[in-house]
Amino acid sequence: MSESTPPRLVLLSGWGCDARLWQALDGYWSTEVDVETPDWPGYGGRATPDDPASLDELADTMADAMPSDAVWVGWSLGGLLAGALIDRLPPPRALVLLGIGERFPHPQGVSEADLANFRDAFQRHPEAAHARFLRWQLGGEPSPRSAHRRLRAILGDDVPTSPATLAAGLEQLATLDNTSRLAAASCPVHRLVGTRDPLLAPDVLAGADQRIEDAGHCPLLSQPQQLAALLSGIAVRSGARP
Repeated sequence: MSESTPPRLVLLSGWGCDARLWQALDGYWSTEVDVETPDWPGYGGRATPDDPASLDELADTMADAMPSDAVWVGWSLGGLLAGALIDRLPPPRALVLLGIGERFPHPQGVSEADLANFRDAFQRHPEAAHARFLRWQLGGEPSPRSAHRRLRAILGDDVPTSPATLAAGLEQLATLDNTSRLAAASCPVHRLVGTRDPLLAPDVLAGADQRIEDAGHCPLLSQPQQLAALLSGIAVRSGARP
């Protein structure tokens, strides 16, 4: 009988954060899985595409980093982008949406007007808006200050990408809608949320497959052990590669 290799998790970060963010889960992973943390274009020293908002360019750039024999885990904007790529790349064994639904703006969550106001603020002062967003998304954690200190310890204080890449990400947050795409997905789709996520509407929280107690938008920082166990379990159930 041939020896099997562990299933793979490909972890994809969200707006304004590079792949270093996943270091928060170091030490909590099951030995049954392999974990990869590629950066999106424009982050982690990767070149910015000619059109940072183009999904076709994104698919071309990420094809090798998002293989079909892995489970893709996209956090926040990363989940929107991963969902948008399942019909542009060979689909994964499973897709995990972490802290995101089929689309981002929601009348009961972050409304279109809220996001438009934030985009206006970003155009005026990109660095200040980026710092404000990082604090905003931590508002639902049990200890927002502790989570923010942890985030700064991992990422530092510098903005990890260019204003053009950040602006493109805000455009994608405002416009991407994966509702039809995910309804017809050829792979299982899992939805994980923190029960206290301040960016998600109540019906998005209620519709999740699994809810992480005592966590907000960033369970990576507040509940790393629980999150790593949930993701490892999904990977193992999705099956090892032959």
